[in-house]
Amino acid sequence: MNVPIQTFQFPGLQTDQVLHIKREDLIHPVISGNKFWKLKYNIQKAKELGKKILVTFGGAMSNHIVACAAAANENGFQSIGIIRGEEIVDKWKDNLTLTEASTYGMEFIFAPRHEYRLKEQSSYIQNILNTIPNHYLVPEGGTNSLAVKGAAEILSEKTFSYDIITSAMGTGGTVSGLSVGAFPHQQVIGFPVLKNAHFLVKELLKHTSKENFIVNLEYHFGGYAKITNELIDFINEFYNLNHIPLDPIYTGKMMFGLRDMIKKGQIHKDKKILAIHTGGLQGIKEMNKYLKKKNKPIIVT
Repeated sequence: MNVPIQTFQFPGLQTDQVLHIKREDLIHPVISGNKFWKLKYNIQKAKELGKKILVTFGGAMSNHIVACAAAANENGFQSIGIIRGEEIVDKWKDNLTLTEASTYGMEFIFAPRHEYRLKEQSSYIQNILNTIPNHYLVPEGGTNSLAVKGAAEILSEKTFSYDIITSAMGTGGTVSGLSVGAFPHQQVIGFPVLKNAHFLVKELLKHTSKENFIVNLEYHFGGYAKITNELIDFINEFYNLNHIPLDPIYTGKMMFGLRDMIKKGQIHKDKKILAIHTGGLQGIKEMNKYLKKKNKPIIVT
């Protein structure tokens, strides 16, 4: 895949550091960024097994839900999304993420939050899955061993010259893959978007035997899908400076954290840095809708 690698500058930061970003957001118009790679071998496996329906989990603003719906549609599968929260069952058509997924044929089942949290360990969820014939289950966020195998392919000989590889973290699959795919001299830095995400270190160690990664827990901005005016200002300033859009849930937080680490001297100035743009730009529309309701500044695209 010929994904462009571009130089960029950080707003408010003067540095001679080599800063590049790998535009995985451009790899596919819908199945973008890390979702493309995490679904690659899962789709292949579902075909090998002769499955007809892809089933997965996600929240109402999930990039994974849209990507999985589009990938299923493109590859001849039906798709079902088990969505967190029964409270939106009658108003999901007001949600831009879910309406987009529905255009690719995805059907939805809305699960109570306490049951959703348990996923396959919930008898409620298991009963749902038992009623869906000949399905292939893709985990929340797409993370499993096949997703890690795909994410490892984000790195190649073209990325050999970099010393530091950075990525946002949700379920940990992408950073696991980057750890697996990294060359011996490279270090991977993951920036979780979840609050209290210490558990992600254990998740990574399930998928990689390497000790070439660190997890920076400081830039979640309050938790998943939580944002601040400071983050919005940063994303907009970054866009105006580089003409590269960042999403507020994942890559925007990672890039803010990376700038802060450089400011604080936590990354040596001689290290060449490659940030991975993991896509997720479809979520901006729904976030801007929320921000307008709150009379907050919106994200420029």
